[in-house]
Amino acid sequence: MPRVGLTPDRVVDTAIALVDERGLDGLTLAAVAERCGVAAPSLYKHVSNLADLRTLVGVRLLREMSDQFATALIGRSGADAVATLMRVYRSYVVAHPARYAAMPVDPLHQPEFADAGRRLLEVMGAALRPWQLSDADLVHAMRAARVITHGFASLESAGGFGLPQDLDETYERLIRMFLTSLPSAKTPQES
Repeated sequence: MPRVGLTPDRVVDTAIALVDERGLDGLTLAAVAERCGVAAPSLYKHVSNLADLRTLVGVRLLREMSDQFATALIGRSGADAVATLMRVYRSYVVAHPARYAAMPVDPLHQPEFADAGRRLLEVMGAALRPWQLSDADLVHAMRAARVITHGFASLESAGGFGLPQDLDETYERLIRMFLTSLPSAKTPQES
């Protein structure tokens, strides 16, 4: 019988806290059990093994990111929505680099992550909807936004920008470059 108070959600919460503190390599069943105040075998009532726990963590983090994106986009549209999405994405990665690293790189091609990955893409697609992009152009646009944000935020969180110029200004320039790259003569707000 599972220990009172120990639930799958608590196990995942504890695992995420350990990822934040120690990185993904620091996530072990023994560390989670110790933090939860149980013996490691007690965790097997809630997770099958470390791989299962990492999957649960990845799904939770994809959902967390999707929820933050969706919340930030409420009441926004067009260029404002896309710029906000890119800013929130960057902020999430910089604030939680270990969590971000714990997410699957390609969730759509792993069945256990596919639903959470699709939700994230739906939120991104909604921000780009006013451009009325073809399916192919939408994929290209989402990839470009992801590459810009992932690359910049990953470098930033790793201390990769040593020159004194303002990082926010650089990022805002990248957002503007991305918006002007969308296959449209005008942004939706200029119509």
